[in-house]
Amino acid sequence: MPHATELTVIHHDDTHTRFRDVRYQLHRDGVRIWTADGEHAITDVLMTQAYQPAQNGESR
Repeated sequence: MPHATELTVIHHDDTHTRFRDVRYQLHRDGVRIWTADGEHAITDVLMTQAYQPAQNGESR
C-alpha cells in the first residue's frame, strides 16, 4: 500500500480534499485512505495527486 506525505483528491465538481501522512489504495470505485484519524473511503474522484517521501537523499 503506497504511502504519501500529502495526498490531494480532486472531485468531479473541482473541489479538492487534502490529507497528510497517509496510506492509500486506488480502486475502481474511488480511493480508500488511512490516516491517524481512521479510514476514509471517497468515491467522487476525478483525479489524485500523491507526494511521497524522497528516497536515498533525493531532493524535490
